[in-house]
Amino acid sequence: MKPSIQSPGKLTALICVLSATAFSTQAGAAGTNWPQWRGPNLNGTAHATNLPVEWSETRNVRWKTALPSWSGSSPIVWEDTVFVMSPGKVDAPEAPAAPTEAASRSGEPQRGFRGDRRGGAAMNPGGQALLLFCLSREDGRVRWVREVDQGNQTHRKQNNTSPSPVTDGTHVWSYTGNGVLTCLDLAGREQWKRLIQKDYGRFGLNWGYGSSPLLVEDRLIIAVLHGNNTDDPSYVLAIDKATGQTLWRTERPTDAPRESPDAYVTPQLLRFPDHAEIILNGGDLVTGNDLKSGQEIWRADVLNPAKNGNYRVIPSCLITDDLIIAPSRINPMVALKIGGRGDITKTHVAWISENGPDVPTPVSDGRHLWMVTGDRSLFSCLELRTGRPLYDRERLPNGTYSASPVLAEGRVYLTNEGSETVVLAASPEFRILATNKLDGANTLSSPAVAGDQIFLRTSAAVYCLARAD
Repeated sequence: MKPSIQSPGKLTALICVLSATAFSTQAGAAGTNWPQWRGPNLNGTAHATNLPVEWSETRNVRWKTALPSWSGSSPIVWEDTVFVMSPGKVDAPEAPAAPTEAASRSGEPQRGFRGDRRGGAAMNPGGQALLLFCLSREDGRVRWVREVDQGNQTHRKQNNTSPSPVTDGTHVWSYTGNGVLTCLDLAGREQWKRLIQKDYGRFGLNWGYGSSPLLVEDRLIIAVLHGNNTDDPSYVLAIDKATGQTLWRTERPTDAPRESPDAYVTPQLLRFPDHAEIILNGGDLVTGNDLKSGQEIWRADVLNPAKNGNYRVIPSCLITDDLIIAPSRINPMVALKIGGRGDITKTHVAWISENGPDVPTPVSDGRHLWMVTGDRSLFSCLELRTGRPLYDRERLPNGTYSASPVLAEGRVYLTNEGSETVVLAASPEFRILATNKLDGANTLSSPAVAGDQIFLRTSAAVYCLARAD
């Protein structure tokens, strides 16, 4: 399918530029903090300088701090502090326990060991304690560790520490795959805790829960998009960051069949002069909800036109310039024009591409769109305005790519599951600048970039990378 060409207006482009600037200011001085997954601009871009291009275990490593187990959670950074989630020390595998009748009625999460036995031997999820680590940015020293939840499971590449934490520089919030949301101050003192499954019912995703919270102004936005293992509706939730109280909860209906209601995406933010919208892809839909009231403003039923039953969605939306880039399960990837109301399925599609990512969220500089089809090690660059391929499915070093790319200093940083980071030129020509390998341990986390440093998390350690020359 050839992408259709549209010309979105300059006014809406200006709205998005102003909104991104406002959010960066709120999140801290440009380039110094990485307060949540995908950074201060929520799009994987960093205003950074003097970043390393090459590194190894013995070169350009400022510090390395060991971790007890693996996780898909990404590190976050605020000024002199780094936060990262991890299970505790790995426990010995044991048989999974069957859900109890009482737990099934109450909606309480199951807390015993559960290994993923699909296709062979169980993969140990890590220890049962779910931990939040606070590290010194200067030298990687562990300042404190807090157990924020108990009970771990694994579902292929997820365990119950998959969601990334968020911070505003005064407090830090952790969220687990059990639906336990915890607020701590920067000294590690608990302020409040919520059990989302206890309040609103059990999560019903086929592969466990992995969405990270979005922190916006005075509220945390949480998405529960599910349906494979439940008849309960999907919903979007806003929680007061200071008190933990629910501000609004809005159901998100869909007629997606079987596994297709399930989405592992993180909510995204789109600001206008008079309001802001929470953007979500999944359940065959892309939707926009009002930040203040939770009311659904618009929806587009564009992600699964054949209504296949296995179209779970993992990559999140990317909001750039005046377009919403909405991935699905590789095909289609849809670009929507912003500013719609009601059903915009037939009115706001800017272009459609048959080539999209399956797991990593794309990244853009406002002119180009870069993405990786992770299990196939294929990297592509599209023209953002039209969806036209500038280069298409170029081969990367062998490996599976689950981490989302980061764009900084005219370079795209992309880490595979073998802890090898490919550095590419952020240009319309395919050009690899460097390939850098660390400890070889399993790596699912996206990089964080702050100042002149890159923070990479493997299953064995957190690394702070910085130029030594």
